[in-house]
Amino acid sequence: MNNFLKMLQDKSHILADGATGTNLFGMGLETGDPPEPWNIDHKDRIRSLHQGFVDAGSDLFLTNSFGGTSYRLKLHNLEKRVFELNKAAGVIAREVADQADRLVIVAGSMGPTGEMIEPHGLMTPREATDAFRAQAEGLAEGGADVLWLETMYAMEELEAAMEAVKDIGLPVCATMSFDTAGKTMMGITPSNLAKKSKDLNLSGFGANCGIGAPDLLATINDISKNVDPGTIVISKANCGIPEFVDGNITYSGTEELMSEYVQIAINSGAKIIGGCCGTSFDHVKAMRKAMDEHVVSPPPSLEEIEARVGPMSEGSKSIFQGDDSKPKKQRRSRRSRA
Repeated sequence: MNNFLKMLQDKSHILADGATGTNLFGMGLETGDPPEPWNIDHKDRIRSLHQGFVDAGSDLFLTNSFGGTSYRLKLHNLEKRVFELNKAAGVIAREVADQADRLVIVAGSMGPTGEMIEPHGLMTPREATDAFRAQAEGLAEGGADVLWLETMYAMEELEAAMEAVKDIGLPVCATMSFDTAGKTMMGITPSNLAKKSKDLNLSGFGANCGIGAPDLLATINDISKNVDPGTIVISKANCGIPEFVDGNITYSGTEELMSEYVQIAINSGAKIIGGCCGTSFDHVKAMRKAMDEHVVSPPPSLEEIEARVGPMSEGSKSIFQGDDSKPKKQRRSRRSRA
């Protein structure tokens, strides 16, 4: 049996890792530089990243390949190295996982291309599929246990990615990123994702990144209300809110906040729980302890979420309460950002 599917069968809950990018910045990655070449040029640092999460207690960690499609890599004249860089990402991760004293899962990270599929943009579905397939082939060759589509925002791109990986022979998970309106950039709601997931043959799905823990928990609750029992729901929240401190971006989330978040995510129906931007090894270590000590309770109320992890945006409150309509205030703010 595939190791990831075995872990799903054997564990009641699975702890994923934390941030890739924000931790690599602490290791010397410069803003604007792609991290994927580090799979070749700085293997020791990527190995240290993965080892840090394994040592902190992660059952599953993501490869350093989020921007590994040709569309993202061509911004740095690296589009001809798609297979090489993604395979290298898988190889480093596989080595770390295999050296662990327990079963640890390597998830092949695949982020969005950064392009829009026609008619919203110039990329065709076929071009998107080809780009994702090339990346997936490298990750599979490198030793990934599962392909992990993350931070998606358009259903068309998610469908193209699923078409790309259907013959790779690995389980596939997918997470979308939701904003303060409780929707993705292209207007997908958590319930939209939950309903569509039944047609996508996903081994697990949910939400990552976006904003802080309160809003992501609203998303997870809404997803859980719209899935069949036994569905694998994934929750990967940012560690608080980003802030500029002395010219650097830091995240406000404490170890205590992320511990509370883990336990509420479990009660909200998530089986795979981790952190996203800003989540450090220390945060994950605290999350491991919180997960191991937690006794599952009924789904949380809005009041409980806000009392334990902070206030929720009005748009996410609307989603949490079962109203997928977008508040007027949120519509104005989204147009102004555009």
